[in-house]
Amino acid sequence: MTSDSSNKTIYAAMGANLAIAISKFIAASFTGSSAMMSEGIHSVVDTVDQLVLLLGIRRSQKPADASHPFGYGQELYFWTFIVALLVFAIGGGMSIYQGIIHLINPSPLEDPKWNYIVLAIAILLEGFSWIVALREFLPTKGKQNFWQAIKNSKDPTVLTILCEDTAAILGLIVAFIGIFLGHLFNNVYLDGIASIIIGIILAIVAVILARESKGLLLGESAHPQTIANIRSLSKTEPGVKEVIRVLTMQLAPQEVLLNLEIQFSPNLTGEQIALTVESLEVKISQKHPEIKQIFIEAKSFTAARKSSQPSK
Repeated sequence: MTSDSSNKTIYAAMGANLAIAISKFIAASFTGSSAMMSEGIHSVVDTVDQLVLLLGIRRSQKPADASHPFGYGQELYFWTFIVALLVFAIGGGMSIYQGIIHLINPSPLEDPKWNYIVLAIAILLEGFSWIVALREFLPTKGKQNFWQAIKNSKDPTVLTILCEDTAAILGLIVAFIGIFLGHLFNNVYLDGIASIIIGIILAIVAVILARESKGLLLGESAHPQTIANIRSLSKTEPGVKEVIRVLTMQLAPQEVLLNLEIQFSPNLTGEQIALTVESLEVKISQKHPEIKQIFIEAKSFTAARKSSQPSK
């Protein structure tokens, strides 16, 4: 259901986030930084998210059965939605809570040296994970801008890692600025403000992920370009008079269901219509191997049968 590159992206992100989380909590315990504690929580949530994505991939690969004749591919979209909830509730919520607590009861400023060391290491590791995810995402982008590519993405694993890593890098920059300005101006409140900003960044990313997962869970169509290609390909068949509707549903990142409603030429016999349908299915499968299920509805079967019967 998902490519090996998706798994590679997840494992790269999980390894980086686990190492980062440990280093952040160590730095937070030495310095008492609220922003660093929020960053540690963020990295733990990201690590758990990657485990949830791996669970979703595994469950989505279950073979089709009587209760799920089209397979379990959409399980991946469900678990991606769970990841979005985790990012929002635990990552964003806990970071904002941590920041508010720090504003109410600010901790005295400590030596920021450990914070700077850990932030530098974290930026390098997160940058590595981000580059891996970006390299997997760019081939799917094509000529679209980034926002269009995110909206049209059908593989939530790479998209989730890319969004999480982007939020992580932004969070690290905010944490650095908060800690640096706090010591520069001897202001104990700036660290808490940075923690709240980190929480808001995570909440925004969570909303984006939830929105995309929801669309796929509710039966999102295939990519618009794929639909346009199917329509054009169908019109190349000599026996096709008109393509009435092209209905698609994304069942998994690499699995699409197609229902094609076609009006055939009225002079075709039943056998000719069957041969046209078979030829069209072959062409569509060759052009778009991700389309695993093809159902073609012929609107002129009745007319074709009447025209093939001898007149009385």
